[in-house]
Amino acid sequence: MLDFYDGLTARLRTIGEWIWPLGLRLILFWEFWEAGIAKYRGENWFANVPYADWQQGFPVPFSLLGPELNWAAATWGELGFAALLLLGLFTRLAAVSLVVITGVATAAVHWPADWSSLQELWEGYVITANGGGNFKIPLLFVLMLLPLVFHGGGKLSLDHLLISLTHRNDRLDDRTGGLQCLGLGLAVLSLAVIWAEPAWGGALLGVGLLMLLMPQFMGNPLRPDF
Repeated sequence: MLDFYDGLTARLRTIGEWIWPLGLRLILFWEFWEAGIAKYRGENWFANVPYADWQQGFPVPFSLLGPELNWAAATWGELGFAALLLLGLFTRLAAVSLVVITGVATAAVHWPADWSSLQELWEGYVITANGGGNFKIPLLFVLMLLPLVFHGGGKLSLDHLLISLTHRNDRLDDRTGGLQCLGLGLAVLSLAVIWAEPAWGGALLGVGLLMLLMPQFMGNPLRPDF
């Protein structure tokens, strides 16, 4: 029975390398492409918000760039990085960039302006705003983007084709763990959090950077697999 289960698991993992990254890339491409096209064809509603309110809503450094530049960055960022996701080209760069775009949008538009408890904050986990934020969709987008950041675009991607053509499969299949691996993961997570909650994101980033640097100070990088 265990042999059957292990064989089934191995085959599901193998076909999964082809299917699930492609599924995520396709749906995320459509969502961000649709948002970018709507901005490209529509009116810059950033410019319709009083500048003082707009600066207060957008996190630093984006609050310093002005509504026109931010509108153009959001529009072309969503279109360009969505196209890269569709192709599976520079997938990790595209996914982490869209994490940042989503995090900034969450801080500016979807995050509750004021909350005093986690229960009150969680009331903003809705699609339609009810006065306490509406960050459900952005949160789901970030959680869908993170597997592409950590895993890549999968077998049906231009990234995989380029890796095969340059004969780097064996080198990239090496599973290196340890403090540096965990630190890198925390640093990536901080990019999704820091815009809405700078204290939380800053803590994640600080701990992540410390873990990335600690093996260097110890003189012997920690590389156990996990």
